[in-house]
Amino acid sequence: MADLVETAINAGNFNTLVKAVEAINLIETLQSPGPFTVFAPTDEAFAKLPEGTLDSLLQDIPKLKKIVTYHVAFGDVRSDDLVQIDEAQTVEGSIVAIESANGKLKVNDANVLKTDILTDNGVIHVIDAVLMPAMVAGK
Repeated sequence: MADLVETAINAGNFNTLVKAVEAINLIETLQSPGPFTVFAPTDEAFAKLPEGTLDSLLQDIPKLKKIVTYHVAFGDVRSDDLVQIDEAQTVEGSIVAIESANGKLKVNDANVLKTDILTDNGVIHVIDAVLMPAMVAGK
């Protein structure tokens, strides 16, 4: 089994997320024993951001770091855990809201497209939007 980073690279639809993780030097952390839970936006999710947003974030590493670490939670939180909780603490420091209704999961306003992609050091849940921590979204 591969670690979180290798798994994301091998999946092929997280190229933008991997690029962002590299830009903020988070690769080593996400290859450490963890475990971590990653709410991973697809390349399509990043493409939904307003034009120019991604380019400007790649130039603003502190802001990009806040956004990327807002997608990572400590621990191995699988889908059966997600349906039992209503929030999760992120590595960034803020909390994301977890909502489970009618067999569907949401993290903040993002739909969870796929759950429980298991890795050596955690789990990936695929989401359809980029999560923005309040202090970034408000700016």
